[in-house]
Amino acid sequence: MRRGRPGALPRGGGTPRRAAGEERALTSVTAGDAGERAPEAGADETAQDGGGRGAGAREGELSRLWHITLSVSGTEAPPTEVRRALEQLAHDHPFLLTSRYATDHAEIRYWEEARDLHDAAAVALRLWGEHRSTARLPPWEIVGLEVIDRETYHQRIAEGHGPLPATPVGVHPF
Repeated sequence: MRRGRPGALPRGGGTPRRAAGEERALTSVTAGDAGERAPEAGADETAQDGGGRGAGAREGELSRLWHITLSVSGTEAPPTEVRRALEQLAHDHPFLLTSRYATDHAEIRYWEEARDLHDAAAVALRLWGEHRSTARLPPWEIVGLEVIDRETYHQRIAEGHGPLPATPVGVHPF
């Protein structure tokens, strides 16, 4: 439940509350940025302050970078098939940093560009289902999702907490 004055703007600006039933426009990174690496330490200025523009952002709205960790699990599948499917997912969704897998679960980490946490989470929750048939992913369900902003990600790393930076990039067994 969100706290604050009714109709007040969210912290840091943004848009006022939507009316009941009004849909939120989602934004994501476009395929034109596929050649770029993940925005780790030393990334350009707009990525560092989260002030970059998302491809789908409306005029006047700034997008931010969000670190996504998506966990999926289900019945066992041959490890070679899981690896091949995750490699295909990485090809279809070129912003994946790293994927770790076993025969019955996997963890996918990547950066998403979105206007706010809600948009980043919505895009992340659709990732597995939307690519299930094209990448021939196992019929697993999403069992975990973590979405944190870039600043929090780097703060955790600096304090020695949280996931280590996604190196090596790619698909690897647990």
